[in-house]
Amino acid sequence: MTDVVALPIASWDHPCSRADQEEAIRALERGSVLLFPQLSFHLADDERRLLSPAIAGAGKNVSLDLSRGRLRGSSADEAGSGLLQDMMRRFAASSRTLLNNLLPRYTAGLQQARTSFRPIEIAGRATSWRKDDTRLHVDSFPSSPTRGTRILRVFTNINPHGQSRSWRLGESFEGAASHHLRSVPGPIWGASRVLNMLGITKGRRSAYDHFMLRLHDRMKADMVYQSAVAQTVHAFHPGSTWIVFTDQVSHAATGGQYALEQTYHLPVDSMLDQSQAPLRILERILDRKLA
Repeated sequence: MTDVVALPIASWDHPCSRADQEEAIRALERGSVLLFPQLSFHLADDERRLLSPAIAGAGKNVSLDLSRGRLRGSSADEAGSGLLQDMMRRFAASSRTLLNNLLPRYTAGLQQARTSFRPIEIAGRATSWRKDDTRLHVDSFPSSPTRGTRILRVFTNINPHGQSRSWRLGESFEGAASHHLRSVPGPIWGASRVLNMLGITKGRRSAYDHFMLRLHDRMKADMVYQSAVAQTVHAFHPGSTWIVFTDQVSHAATGGQYALEQTYHLPVDSMLDQSQAPLRILERILDRKLA
């Protein structure tokens, strides 16, 4: 079962003690969720007008590519887009400051990826089973191979109406992988090269990406597993922040509206304990090198 470990950090630039740093990194790497119940992200008065599902247009999220300054998925006008980018950039910077102070071991290897604003209510949203994030899963992206690099995410609930963000948390990564992957065949020779050449993937998939995608899909498709596996429900209240390796923690977001999220990628060799990385766990289970 996934643990939720709470830390009393209430500011993004909090100078973390060595004890807090050690507790945080060990909890994250063993597959726990780090929760900061008092760490809120404050919106300026003019930013509050962004708290509308209409801001996302026909999509479910607004995303910002920090490196290119490219905003996607927003229906806002020019002024609104500028305001939205400013808010998301400020959140991205705040999350980076938090991680640098709390997880200094990761600083050199940490790669900041996209920032997202999630203004749509999760519950009741129509989608395909593969994209249905209300089902327990671990993160793996069909078009963006990681080749073993970790996926670390920072979430903050900015709901102005007192609504919590509800998650289900499932079994350990090793338990989920052992249940779903022992009978999965390996990748077809040459398939990763073809997918990359056709522009379907951003880079070539490794064997690791192949098995992670199968794990993601098999978990979501197995409705008996979804209901029968040991799991807990956790409500992340407004004004709270949480950090999690979403490639490792079995999770499902089942309700909530208005959240900010920042994705980071971390090389396995930046970890304190590499044996707890999904890459290393899959290599042990499948008895083969995957990346």
